[in-house]
Amino acid sequence: MITFKDLRTYLLLLLLWLGIADLHAQNYPKVIAKTGDGVYVLLRRHGLDPTAHFKAFVDLNKKNIGEGNSLYAGRAYLLPLANPAASDAPGAAKKTTSASVLEVPLFGKDYERVKIIDRKLQGAVYYLMAGHSGPDPGAVGKYGPYMLSEDEYAYDVTIRLARRLMEHSATVYMIIQDPDDGIRDQTILKMDRDEVSYSGKPIPYDHKLRLRQRVNEVNTLYKKHTGAYQRMLSVHVDSRSKGQNIDVFFYHHENSPSGLALAESIHKVFTSKYQRYQPNRDYFGSVSPRSSLYVVKYSHPPTVFVELGNIRSEKDQRRFVTPNNRQALANWICDGILADYASHKDK
Repeated sequence: MITFKDLRTYLLLLLLWLGIADLHAQNYPKVIAKTGDGVYVLLRRHGLDPTAHFKAFVDLNKKNIGEGNSLYAGRAYLLPLANPAASDAPGAAKKTTSASVLEVPLFGKDYERVKIIDRKLQGAVYYLMAGHSGPDPGAVGKYGPYMLSEDEYAYDVTIRLARRLMEHSATVYMIIQDPDDGIRDQTILKMDRDEVSYSGKPIPYDHKLRLRQRVNEVNTLYKKHTGAYQRMLSVHVDSRSKGQNIDVFFYHHENSPSGLALAESIHKVFTSKYQRYQPNRDYFGSVSPRSSLYVVKYSHPPTVFVELGNIRSEKDQRRFVTPNNRQALANWICDGILADYASHKDK
C-alpha cells in the first residue's frame, strides 16, 4: 500500500529529476537561424567547427530540422557545447582516450577513427582541394546507365589522401568538404551539390568566385602556419574524347621549385607502381609547368595540380569506380608526399 508520505517522496524526486533535466537542457546555448542559414553556416557564425559539431547539432535539433538538414529561418536551435580539445584540422580531428587515435567525423562512420602509425609528417601542413563541387560537378562521363561526375570521384580520392596523411601525423585541411559523404566504398558515387568550403560557406555558382573563395581560404590558413612546411594539392579528373585513356598528370608553377619537387616525387612513385603492377604497358604520366591555372597561380603554398585520368574513357573509369583503385591513388600520392617531406628534412 502506497502511503501519502511515499507519494510525496516520489513527487519530490520526480520534480528534482525534471529540474535537473531542464537545467541540463539550458546548458546548451540557443540561437536563432537567419534566412539562408544551413547547419554549417550557423555553427561557423557561433564559433563552432561544423565538421566537429554537425552530428551533435542534428541530434539536439532533430525535431526542428527540415529536409536535407535544412534550417527554418526565425526558429531557435540549440548549439552543442564546444570541445576545447577539438582541432581545426579536417573534420575537426580530436584525440580520443588514446593519444595514437584521432576521431575525424568528416571521414564518415566507417573511417572516422584514424590510428596514428608514425610521426613521419609531423610538422608538415597540407591543404587538399578536390576540384569543382557544389553547383559545379566538373567533367561528367557515362558508365553504363550511370553518370559519373568529376567532383565526387576527385573528392573521394582527396579525402582518402587526407586520412593517409593524418596517419603519419600531418596537419591536414580539406578545403572542400561534404558534411555527409565521408569516405565511400560504392562503385557509383551519387552526385549531390551540398559541398561547402572549409569555413562552411556555400560554394558560389560563378566559376571565378568559386576559385577565389577556395584560394582565399588556403591563403588565410597559410598565414596561420607561417614558418611551417606547407604544401597544397588540387585533385581533378580530366575530360577528353571517349576513346582516349590517359595517365596521371602533375602540374606546378614554373617559378616554384618546391612545387616542382613535390610533383616529381609523386610522379616518381606512380612510375614505379605502374612498372610493378602493369609491367606490360608504358606509363605516360608527366610533370609540367602550368602557371595559368588559378589555384596554382594564386595559392601561397607550393601547389601541385593533379589530373587523375579521363572520366569519359572506359579504361580510365576503372581507375575511379573501383574503391580499391581510389584508395591506391591516394596511397601512391601519399607515398610521394612522404618522400618529398623526407627529402626536405634531410636538406
